Amino acid sequence: MRGKVTIGELMEKKASGQKIVMVTSYDFPMTCAVNDADVDLILVGDSLGMVVQGQSGTVPVTMEQMIYHCQCVVRGNRHAFVVGDMPFMSYEVSAEEAVRNAGRLVKEGGVDAVKLEGGRRVADRVRAITAAGIPVMGHIGLTPQSATMLGGFKVQGKDLDSARAIVEDALALEEAGAFSLVLECIPAPLASVITRRLRIPTIGIGAGPDCDGQVLVLHDMLGLFKRFRPKFVKAYASLYEEAVRALSVYRDEVRSGVFPGPEHSFSMSEETARLLEKEYLG
Repeated sequence: MRGKVTIGELMEKKASGQKIVMVTSYDFPMTCAVNDADVDLILVGDSLGMVVQGQSGTVPVTMEQMIYHCQCVVRGNRHAFVVGDMPFMSYEVSAEEAVRNAGRLVKEGGVDAVKLEGGRRVADRVRAITAAGIPVMGHIGLTPQSATMLGGFKVQGKDLDSARAIVEDALALEEAGAFSLVLECIPAPLASVITRRLRIPTIGIGAGPDCDGQVLVLHDMLGLFKRFRPKFVKAYASLYEEAVRALSVYRDEVRSGVFPGPEHSFSMSEETARLLEKEYLG
């Protein structure tokens, strides 16, 4: 039986050129499926704000909600390395508060590591959290929690100055102790430079094929989220349409009396049924 994925294994994959597979998950049944598919990393992402809660972004997600979803995922996990997102304002105020909240995700949520957004501005938080013995995954490029400041959900690092800034962010996070980085919505050549420059693995989402691994939001790749589909998403299934089809068949069978049939019902002795009818129906 396969053991739990470790940070050491992820480093070995980078060194040997083996691609790392990461996907988001937010509940028990989907996590069971992710494990059966032999995925390396699970991110309990604050993207649940959009794909589970129906919010317009990730900012409204709370620590309590993240802990709850981390608990659900951990119960269904057997071997993937689980990373929990630190929600908006759980690490911005101070390094002390960042350590406290990271500790809650590990102690109460049960995750193996935490992820936080930002580059050099959060390097001291990364350093403090790792000093407390908690592994940290960084996240640079398009950072959804601060998308308003970045001009919306759009590609980052397209000109030389902004590309250099992202490289410097990556170097600062590695120096602060991050064990890996998510690179979101940046040009593929920029992601390639960062991946080749860093000793730690990079996980791309909309960052081209040269990253050490890839991550997608589960609801996007399964075709469950219909509000919008980013350019970088590849849908590997159309489960929304399949769900609508199944629900429509169920609706028709209930209305027509086809469901439930005898095979879905429980019986009792004819004598007991007869006595009940006589006693209560006359």
